Amino acid sequence: MTDLTLTGLSTRPAQVWGGVRLVPLVRQEPIEDLRLDARIYDADLGVVQVDARSVYSSYIPHGFVADWTRDGTPAAAYGTQLRGPAERDRPPSRAPLRFHRRMARRTDRNRLRFLPLHLALEGYLSLHFGGPEIAWEEWSRRAIDRGLSPRVEEAYVGAQVRGLGDALRVFEIHPGQCGVVVHVADTLAAVFVVPHPDDYRALHSTLVHDLYGELIHHHATYGMPVADFRPRVVDSSVRSLAELRAWAREQQEGWAAFHDRVMADGLLGADYTYQRVHTMGRYRLSRFLPSFERQRENHIGELITDDTGRLAYLKTFRLSENQVRRGHLLTRLAACGWNLAETAAALDVTERQLALRIEAVGFGHLLRQDVLDRYRAQAR
Repeated sequence: MTDLTLTGLSTRPAQVWGGVRLVPLVRQEPIEDLRLDARIYDADLGVVQVDARSVYSSYIPHGFVADWTRDGTPAAAYGTQLRGPAERDRPPSRAPLRFHRRMARRTDRNRLRFLPLHLALEGYLSLHFGGPEIAWEEWSRRAIDRGLSPRVEEAYVGAQVRGLGDALRVFEIHPGQCGVVVHVADTLAAVFVVPHPDDYRALHSTLVHDLYGELIHHHATYGMPVADFRPRVVDSSVRSLAELRAWAREQQEGWAAFHDRVMADGLLGADYTYQRVHTMGRYRLSRFLPSFERQRENHIGELITDDTGRLAYLKTFRLSENQVRRGHLLTRLAACGWNLAETAAALDVTERQLALRIEAVGFGHLLRQDVLDRYRAQAR
């Protein structure tokens, strides 16, 4: 377990639009030997073959295959559609799909294609995906045979986060900017970092196509506009240009310290478990999971670092409280060998309370029906 640092990046004054606060991250020395660019896909729905037995399906802009069109292009239908006899030959309305082989795949000797953010989300969805390792009598046959398949989580595309699209369109990009911290209603929503300022200018608008959690969408919809922290000069304390420069530098450093130590502390001050995904010369692509500590911020993400630990690429996703509960519960169950009695003792609750918690977070199907019914009757 290690923490996350923004090594090589400096925080600059934020810009505010309604409830959205964007905090620029600037590099003094851009990374020249690693560059990122976007590959725009011709379909929003993507299906990724994770391994021989697992498939990840999601909105991937840069689905399930329901049918094949006449020209051989896979497509998914937009729900149930009724057609009369005269329309029998008309093809149904459909959404194009794109199939991907793995989350990260080498396409050339020095080129790696990976799916941004989905690499991290797949890591969260696969958390203890296999289910119980021992066939304890409380678990259903489905839990033993299939584990957590299928595992589903919901998220909102950035275009649905009110104010984010406008903020990205009107905000000024700083010289040397290689990243941004996105706050919504002063809740840390996401961090995006790239190696070079040219990469950031090209990829700045892709933030509106990223996925954001339930908490962020809720704050954007119902939150109030946030205050803009604007420093004010006390005329009597500044008598020369040198003093004005020193005062401006002091204000900038004070804001950066406040942001990194207070506003971003939930992300930067937490412990993470890292999983290496791919090695690219002196660079390493990894994804990370939080400790799933309750009643605090929990972020998942992916990053590229060099052999000195300098951060080249980062993308994060803020988990909702319900998603944290699920991660916390799965982690504790796995640590106790999926034994209900031992897990209940570790959580300082009764077996009945634990079973009802399992049901409340959406995993009730993992328990045998008669066992779950007995605990429900005890609760009544």
